[in-house]
Amino acid sequence: MFSLIWTLIIGGVIGALAGAITSRDLPMGWIGNIVGGLIGAWLGQALLGTWGPQLAEIAIFPAIVGAVVLVLVVSLITRGLAR
Repeated sequence: MFSLIWTLIIGGVIGALAGAITSRDLPMGWIGNIVGGLIGAWLGQALLGTWGPQLAEIAIFPAIVGAVVLVLVVSLITRGLAR
């Protein structure tokens, strides 16, 4: 149970970092940050591997890179839908 909570916290922090790096926010606030961080971590680890330091079995550097890519893609999609 504690590992699930820890994973959600790390996912939220990664999502918030990706939003801060790109100066764009994910929709749905902190829930969007958690989902974006977890999906970005999966994407980054799938593309770049699991190198670097790890927290809650999430490789930090690939996760941040994957989350940044995800935030940019979601931002482009939502901006396109708003027009």
